[in-house]
Amino acid sequence: MGRSRFPLAPVSLFFLAGAGVLLFFVVLSSITRTTPLRQTYFLSADTSGISGARDVSQWTYFRICGEGNMDCSRSWPNAPVGYAWSKNPTGANLPRKLIGGYGNGTTSEQYFYLWRFGWVFYLLALVFTVFAFLSGFLACFGRLGHAIAGLMSLLALFFHSVGAALMTATFVRMRDEFTRAGRSAHIGVWAFGFTWGAWAAIFIATVLFCLGVRSKSDDHVSSSGSRWGRKRSVRSRRSYDVGNHRVKDEYA
Repeated sequence: MGRSRFPLAPVSLFFLAGAGVLLFFVVLSSITRTTPLRQTYFLSADTSGISGARDVSQWTYFRICGEGNMDCSRSWPNAPVGYAWSKNPTGANLPRKLIGGYGNGTTSEQYFYLWRFGWVFYLLALVFTVFAFLSGFLACFGRLGHAIAGLMSLLALFFHSVGAALMTATFVRMRDEFTRAGRSAHIGVWAFGFTWGAWAAIFIATVLFCLGVRSKSDDHVSSSGSRWGRKRSVRSRRSYDVGNHRVKDEYA
């Protein structure tokens, strides 16, 4: 019973720790120049000729930077994607669907809310991943610990699924808008890889925590059934003669 349940807890903690590290890489991207933070961004696009914009703009979690995550803006919580250019920007080949009256006249309504909700859910995913990791130590002590850690991990998986989906929708569609406007753009491989790698790690950890709860329950049922089975199977017999007839009497 112990051998089948205990290894699930440390393996789950390993995956949650990995997911947390990957999410921190994305959230802290462009904060320092160390690898892999300087290579991590959601989208890189040609914004040359747009008023108030750099020649190349790269969107990270807290900042909008130039090429190589240099020449960054100051850190903003939940900054509109249109902060890459000035209010009511002018220039040739503008990505019109990205520009609108939101975010001080820089961002369209659709992209303003897409990234606003994506940003918040991404942060909630990180917070609950940390909670799941801390509660995961309880899983080393039994079924209740597995249940608590599994619940935290499931919440982290939910928030991360929504946040990653909104992040993907925002920046993939932004890339397409820049391409349609005749400008080069590409999504950040590192940020997307870290994001979906973290999702896979949280999913695996959630499954393992649930298996820990189930294995404990199955062991209890199995041991209870075997005790009743042995009690019913222990039977004795005796025989005796009654008037030239052999009679067998059974008793438990």
